[in-house]
Amino acid sequence: MMRFAIATLGCKVNQYDSAMIEARLSQAGLARCDFDQAADVYVVNTCTVTDRADAESLRLARRARRLNPRARIIMTGCLAQASPEKLAAASEVDQVVGLARMDDLVRAATQQDVPRVAVSNLRKTKAAIDAAAVVPSGQTRAFLKLQEGCDQFCTFCIVPFARGTSRSVPPRQVLEILDALHHKGFKEVILSGVHLGGYGKDLSPSVDLINLLEMIAERCPIARVRLSSIDPEELSDEIIDLVAEAGNFCPHFHLPLQSGDDGILERMRRRYQTDDYRRRVERILDRMPDAAIGTDLIVGFPGETVEQFERYFAFIEALPLAYFHVFPYSVRSGTTAAKYGDQVAPAEIKRRAERMRTLGEMRRGQFMRRFVGTKLKVLVEETREPGCQRLRGYSRNYIKVLFHGPDQLQNHEVEVEAAAGGAMALDGTVVQSSLSART
Repeated sequence: MMRFAIATLGCKVNQYDSAMIEARLSQAGLARCDFDQAADVYVVNTCTVTDRADAESLRLARRARRLNPRARIIMTGCLAQASPEKLAAASEVDQVVGLARMDDLVRAATQQDVPRVAVSNLRKTKAAIDAAAVVPSGQTRAFLKLQEGCDQFCTFCIVPFARGTSRSVPPRQVLEILDALHHKGFKEVILSGVHLGGYGKDLSPSVDLINLLEMIAERCPIARVRLSSIDPEELSDEIIDLVAEAGNFCPHFHLPLQSGDDGILERMRRRYQTDDYRRRVERILDRMPDAAIGTDLIVGFPGETVEQFERYFAFIEALPLAYFHVFPYSVRSGTTAAKYGDQVAPAEIKRRAERMRTLGEMRRGQFMRRFVGTKLKVLVEETREPGCQRLRGYSRNYIKVLFHGPDQLQNHEVEVEAAAGGAMALDGTVVQSSLSART
């Protein structure tokens, strides 16, 4: 039997796509193995958010070639879509398959006749989403991609060029997939998208995200539904109220801010200001005081002065965020920001990123410590925590908790009493659990 391995770079959407690739290749009769093992086919699901991601994609291709010089090496993902010629020029790459071409990828992996470069222009097509739920290895939470592509064109972002125009899965199909997940025994689903707040505008008749969420609140039998990233200007009071009042939505929001200075936000072509963002955070915590709010931050954007960064840092320092992801700005060819002349020096970008990350580590710890001594409802993952063999899971407000218990607790929501733990997780003791059989 032919063996395949997948390496995934980038965001949760890429993780979703890799899980879809794994499912399709398994259906085609190939067996999955780890990327550091000898395989017949290696798939690198690339990212192109930063120069480092580009370089890492090619490094993985070279690594695969060393592992098996006779293997077929296929590059897919955002870098393959945005810069196929860059990957095709690499001697270690056999084929480049763009996004929304799953059939071509399967044919390439099974050594059927496929062009060396198979990439279509997603800005000019309305390629449908391969809609299905996927479950990353070791997890009990299912991911469902509701939406693909983006029409925002922020000046720093290559995603609209790589992933194409916004496309949505019709509500009826979403509900059918959720029903199927419930029948398979899943207790949590994460609703994801490249531009989740843009959901439904391309459908006929068009719908808004709140319309879909209301349907899910009314009809979905799954106990825990979690939203992935949503832009702050698209997080309406109605969505916040629905999450607060519906028992099956998790009190967890990821609101990408990108900058804490209004001048830089305007230059990024973001559609809100810092006061708007602050009001969204305050509204969430007014309705759900224990909610986790996370964000994405870019530091060192072109033209970001020392004074602007200090305002930015002070703004973040004053916000009651639970965690944030920090990205040093990286030039992306083809974006508007790549043409700006006032680039920040790399050493200064690194310094600002390290300072912001230190604040982020402190903020994450502060948020977790609020819940020491309280009882949290935790969904137990399929695999134990590496290195310590304790059970692991996440609370409804996205706190990782580790505790001792039998394997029978896996894929069940248990109540644990939280105690102080490490930098990334709390310790816990099981208080109550329901060991109902999976349905």
